[in-house]
Amino acid sequence: MKAVLCLAVAMLSTIPFARADVAVVTSGEVMTAPEGTFPKLIASNLEKQTLSLPEDFAGNRNLLLIAFQREQQANVDTWLRGMKRFEALPNFNYYELPTIDRLNPIARWFINSGMRRDIPDSNARARTVTLYLDKVAFRKALNLPDEKQIYAVLVDLSGRVLWRAQGDFDESKAASLEKALR
Repeated sequence: MKAVLCLAVAMLSTIPFARADVAVVTSGEVMTAPEGTFPKLIASNLEKQTLSLPEDFAGNRNLLLIAFQREQQANVDTWLRGMKRFEALPNFNYYELPTIDRLNPIARWFINSGMRRDIPDSNARARTVTLYLDKVAFRKALNLPDEKQIYAVLVDLSGRVLWRAQGDFDESKAASLEKALR
């Protein structure tokens, strides 16, 4: 059954459909954004709320945990555990941004439904925003060199990058982030 589902998703991902509910960003649009700036885009969180990013991020300062591969979730989890110490800060929020190449609506539905099922906490679903877009252009806009690791990027509501780190959360990154948040 699992193999059939995987095959169905793979086949459906090749069918083009209109994309009304996803991050619609082309290479040209992203490249017009200043380097090191989160691009303007429309996306939905796992609570099915449509967001205009970066304006709809909830804090004045927002930490974005950007992952490009499914197996990077363990790396993201190190940051999620580390966020406990920052949650009480005023005007600060954090988000998980699984970043995936563009897919048709049926394939996106399969992926989002699976993630929704795996995340029982509604607050965690609200701060998980899956981006379906041109990953290369997105990485260029944020000046992220590759997809081999995760990135933690602190942005303001205009999308300006204030701080960044790569890889797992650790105490030196926590201290650096604290300093950037002051």
